[in-house]
Amino acid sequence: MDNQAMPTAHTSSYIKVQFLQRQAASLLLYQSVLQGKVAIAFLELLQAIRYTDADGRDCLKAYGSYFQALAASNQTWEEYLISQILIADNPFSKLAQQRKFADLPPALVAATQNDLQILQSLYECNSAILSEWVQIAAHLPVSPVVWYQEPQKVFDQGLPASLPQLTTWADAVEDLAAYYQQYGTGLFAEYSAFRWQAGEFVGIRYADTVKLSTLVGYEWQKDTLLKNTEFLLSGESALHVLLYGSRGSGKSSLIKALLNEYRHRNLRLIEVAKSELQDLPKIVEYLRGVPQKFVIFVDDLAFEEDDDAFKALKVVLEGSLTARPQNTVVYATSNRRHLIREYFSDRPTPKDHEEVHAWDTMQEKLSFSDRFGLTLTFEAADQKTYLQIVQHLAAKTGINITPSDLEYQALQWATRHNGRSGRTARQFIDFLKAELAVFGENNNSL
Repeated sequence: MDNQAMPTAHTSSYIKVQFLQRQAASLLLYQSVLQGKVAIAFLELLQAIRYTDADGRDCLKAYGSYFQALAASNQTWEEYLISQILIADNPFSKLAQQRKFADLPPALVAATQNDLQILQSLYECNSAILSEWVQIAAHLPVSPVVWYQEPQKVFDQGLPASLPQLTTWADAVEDLAAYYQQYGTGLFAEYSAFRWQAGEFVGIRYADTVKLSTLVGYEWQKDTLLKNTEFLLSGESALHVLLYGSRGSGKSSLIKALLNEYRHRNLRLIEVAKSELQDLPKIVEYLRGVPQKFVIFVDDLAFEEDDDAFKALKVVLEGSLTARPQNTVVYATSNRRHLIREYFSDRPTPKDHEEVHAWDTMQEKLSFSDRFGLTLTFEAADQKTYLQIVQHLAAKTGINITPSDLEYQALQWATRHNGRSGRTARQFIDFLKAELAVFGENNNSL
């Protein structure tokens, strides 16, 4: 034992800290659990307790950093550790998604059991225990404040086999494998919305909260898209969908609302910008075999001639020798029925000798949208539809003015701003709600 490290009589806590440090260093598969800010602060606190200075300042600073990390995460140490186990991305969790438990390599199962026992030891070293050790190490009259909050669910799905209540965590290895197989791991278990950026998935913590109940009009289009999404979630062959039509008609909002409707059924939404579409085949292949269902969302789609993004999307829509994964579809929006811009100069003339079948090439361009299995058209809102949307949103928002006044102001707004559309209706209602809240009913600035 290193006596000069802690030349006090309090060797019991010193021995326990030393044991926990060795345990943490012995993880075989779940090292990622201890790589977040909270875990790093935990390990640094253990080190400070073990090698505290004479007056304990380093130990107290380390405890403050640990307390702040927990407060920033809004989790207790126990909740944090469990959440990291559930999203851990390692050879066991990856293979568990693709094979039955009986078919997993025995060495991998044994390594997971080993790690679960280690993590149980770390789990049992809660903040109250650490606070007591800090009090001893820093010679304080009372122990520091302990971070605590009411227990909460780590994820909506809950914990496999009530992991914290088990006497021996190693016994939960099969249940944990089943959890990974159902809910996935890594970012896809932690987030429900993503964007593809610079060659990698980036989780979106605060996704758009638009709900289907707020979207009025275009009922046939909405029902058709919902049915197709149900096919995807049920494991049936869903179709790629193109939503095209007038700007502001709610095409993008309808796709975003799907996430809020179906995230509890493992739907994930991935936004891919047009500039990143050349990566689409790679994205789709990456998602193959993952337990979640994915809608790849491409907004405001249009191509120029000889666009590489066009070629990449064509491969995904039409398929190749590689079978298409059943858990992925593309939902794209566009203001154009024909997605590739065509100019009059593109049209062949009798004098055009550059290509024998020039008309075939032009038709290839114009028919690209037909490669989507479903094409949903969103026509411009007429006055009746526009007012219907306004009335619905006003009722949802709790705006209480006379119907005639609401209708008059809504039409005035559409005339002065962006014309009649669902987007215009939403902007009008948002403005009106804020105006009534700030200035009351007597203001007529609209």
